[in-house]
Amino acid sequence: MRLPLAFLAAAAALGVLSCPARADFQICNRMSYVVEAAVGLQESGALVTRGWYRVYPGQCRITIEGTVNADHYYFHARALPAYGTSPTPQSANAELCVGKQHFIVPAAGRGCSRPGQQLARFTEVKPYPSETGWTAYLAEESEYDDEQARLAAVQRLLTINGYDANPIDGVKGRKTEIALAAFLKDRNLTADAVNAPNFFNALLDAAHQSEGEGFVWCNETSNVVMAAMANEDRSMIISRGWYRMEPGQCARPEVLARARRVYSYAEAIDASGQVIKLGGKPLTWGGRTMLCTRAAPFEISDQKDCGRRGLNVMGFASVELAAQGATTLRFMEP
Repeated sequence: MRLPLAFLAAAAALGVLSCPARADFQICNRMSYVVEAAVGLQESGALVTRGWYRVYPGQCRITIEGTVNADHYYFHARALPAYGTSPTPQSANAELCVGKQHFIVPAAGRGCSRPGQQLARFTEVKPYPSETGWTAYLAEESEYDDEQARLAAVQRLLTINGYDANPIDGVKGRKTEIALAAFLKDRNLTADAVNAPNFFNALLDAAHQSEGEGFVWCNETSNVVMAAMANEDRSMIISRGWYRMEPGQCARPEVLARARRVYSYAEAIDASGQVIKLGGKPLTWGGRTMLCTRAAPFEISDQKDCGRRGLNVMGFASVELAAQGATTLRFMEP
């Protein structure tokens, strides 16, 4: 099964820990994405959802203040449009109603009755009791701590803005420092702006201004499409995936600064995560450049002996990038 670049609920079981003095419910973001979160609480059979709460990497945000003692806690998180596509929960077990902007929806499990509302996939969590209240974590397989998550998120947005801050690993190195210094110079920002509370807003604003550039996938099929891409970085080709696109959705993967070519592979999947076949042939979009992948989210820089290392081998298409504007690759059914 192909898994998307995913939000993972890293919430500890309640166990024998004592209840916190305050019972606020907060979301802590240990991902490399700025996210907007919605929460759902069920108490005595009544289920209410509310959102959206923007949560920056390495930070926590209280979503409900006061005494919270629910029977069930749910959350849904989405990445901002600057990332091109929104990672989704791996183990969503409820469909609850949300609004487009700030909202509170009572009886959220009974469908959406008002214009502008829609169902979204929520994951049930068991929040961890802390001194400030009940806490649920958003995390990635990389298992970043707060500081690493913040740096990885800066690296990701720098890369989206065309500055070479790869790999996105939450580790500060020379490439990250050079990319960060170039961004600050181009934006006429001082060095202390990096630690300012609104620095992510500066990175996001820059990404919005460059939305007409780079590389874009668009899923024009009636199926979910999972895609992987690869960048050339000096003498290496770095492949990474997976990006999930619902029917009609587009995604903007990270492309290295000054890149002239990328490599692309994609496959349509069914509800169980298996590759769809049409006329006995897998519904995929690729080419002749054989690169390493794996079923779970991945970033692979060594493309040798994929099979012997327990990795999969897929044929990627070589895509020349336009000198100006965005290069869009559209996935269509034959």
